[in-house]
Amino acid sequence: MPSSSFWATARQPQWITMLVLSLVLATVFVVLSAWQFDQSRTEHSYAEDTETPVELTAIYEPERPIGLPEADRIVNLTGEFVPETDVLIADRLQDGEDGYWAVAAFRVDAAPDEQVIPVVRGWTADIDEGLSPAPEGQLSLQGRLLPTEAPGPGPRDLPYPVLPTLSVAELINLWGEDSYSGFVVDFSEEALGASSLASVWVGPQPEGSDINWLNLFYAVEWVVFAGFAFYLWWRLVKDAHERQLEEERLDREWAEQWRAEQLEKQRQQTEHVEETT
Repeated sequence: MPSSSFWATARQPQWITMLVLSLVLATVFVVLSAWQFDQSRTEHSYAEDTETPVELTAIYEPERPIGLPEADRIVNLTGEFVPETDVLIADRLQDGEDGYWAVAAFRVDAAPDEQVIPVVRGWTADIDEGLSPAPEGQLSLQGRLLPTEAPGPGPRDLPYPVLPTLSVAELINLWGEDSYSGFVVDFSEEALGASSLASVWVGPQPEGSDINWLNLFYAVEWVVFAGFAFYLWWRLVKDAHERQLEEERLDREWAEQWRAEQLEKQRQQTEHVEETT
């Protein structure tokens, strides 16, 4: 009996059916992998037009964090600075020079419960100049709305009122005022008052993306499953082929043994005939 090849076994109807099933499963797994890969990338899509000024109170409420539609917008706001709320935010670069942001609480007209919002008045390299009082009276400001920064980690080695970050949560505790969760960098220069602070400009933030590593892991996992579907088919065909080879070997051995037994019987019969004659 001629020995069959692996591909001869693979062309048998049951294994062709299994191959088609493996192709279907692999296709499903690849589609799931592509979907998980898409889910792993979270695009930050900011407002299409961040540079057209809008009223702060028209787009943003103090009771919630700043969302993507509000972040980075240029806003108009009217009100007045709260006296004795001047603080400095350390490690702020301007034109390559290290210095401070001068920040004060600004009570926004028409804000719910007379909420305040931190306003970056300007920049300075001199602590004493940065602590010059904010201007008094009714003001109309215009600037970029940004989300709060996280509180600075570790022990504080900066003298109050110098802070490591512009954290609204920390400023609320210092000021004893309810506040919006973001802050405004003033572009109008109305917040400078009579001080020699330099105006601060913050440009629109670029779009970015985050990677969800769990979804990315699932995407790779589905690709592995797709490969395993073909591997399982190959392994089943290989096992069937090896069983067939083993059966062929046993058939050959049985045939050779049967032939040897028949020849031995014929030899014994011939000897018996010769002895009797």
